[in-house]
Amino acid sequence: MTSEFEAGVHYPRSVGDFRSWFATDAACLDYLDWLRWPDGFVCPACGDRRGWAVGDGRRKCAGCLKRTSVTAGTLFDQRHSPLTVWFEVVWLFATSKQGISAKDAQRQLEVGSYATAWEMCHRLRSVLVRPGRELLAGGVEVDEAFIGGPEPGLAGGRARGKKALVVVAVETRDGPSRLGRTRLKVLPDASAASLTGFIEANLTPGAEVVTDAWSGYLPLASKGYTHRVVNQSAAARRGEDTDSLLPGVHRVISLVKRWLLGTHQGAVSPDHLQAYLDEYTFRFNRRASTSPGLLFLRLLQLAVAHDPVRRRDIIAQPTKLLTPHPGAGLGITGRPPTLERPIPPGTPWRQPI
Repeated sequence: MTSEFEAGVHYPRSVGDFRSWFATDAACLDYLDWLRWPDGFVCPACGDRRGWAVGDGRRKCAGCLKRTSVTAGTLFDQRHSPLTVWFEVVWLFATSKQGISAKDAQRQLEVGSYATAWEMCHRLRSVLVRPGRELLAGGVEVDEAFIGGPEPGLAGGRARGKKALVVVAVETRDGPSRLGRTRLKVLPDASAASLTGFIEANLTPGAEVVTDAWSGYLPLASKGYTHRVVNQSAAARRGEDTDSLLPGVHRVISLVKRWLLGTHQGAVSPDHLQAYLDEYTFRFNRRASTSPGLLFLRLLQLAVAHDPVRRRDIIAQPTKLLTPHPGAGLGITGRPPTLERPIPPGTPWRQPI
């Protein structure tokens, strides 16, 4: 598919376009068909391009005679909620500047189960890391931080199981005041093996890496990177502002913490923190986009290109989501059959009460 997309043709320009385009489950399915097979049907089993639609809504391959649906083998495989609900979640997830929490998704879409809303959002987070994405280049600041929130019964801000060690890298373009792309990763420790492994996986060889004086960064020069060290401890002893030494990466760390506290009320467990960091990376690296509809399209592209994500793949501790979520009851039970709604006769708001 060409990389040139036009607003109002290939993706909705606004929420008005979105509601008009995807008012039915059939329209959503047709859009996924176009995204998955833009040049015509290709059998996922044998690669044959010949096929036809059959009565159950699937395609039958003329080569191997196997049947497949548009959603089979994608994020939407074996979905339980209708596509109109899924598309609404994708739109909110992609276009909301600060994202959307599972609680907000449950409330806005009238989903009776908090667990259902949480799983839908988390499945979307699982597709955000694009395979083969470009490595960070140029000047890159790198630092670590402890990120997490309070847990009952654990004292101390850095108690085990309470906060996670996260390494953050961000490009500095034309100085630290102009930031480029970022990468964030939960690490088991701050050893040289963990830190250099992260840098080799995310930075272009030969990039200039600016770090503090922690010994875990010492092997960088031998790995082919230009390593510049700023000594934050010495600066602190002199009474200087240590944040000014690595301003770009410290700004990203501050923004991540603020986002987790604001959108998700700080209620992110270490087991799932990486998924939220992937979401933040997706948003930060696309913060200059002026087209919410294009972000919606990009997220759907990632979803149809991704393998199915099962419940066991995203839930670290299943029993936690099987128990009722505090305040989850909204007077609604079960999943909405669809967001398709018939046009009401007359004007309902003028009917006598």
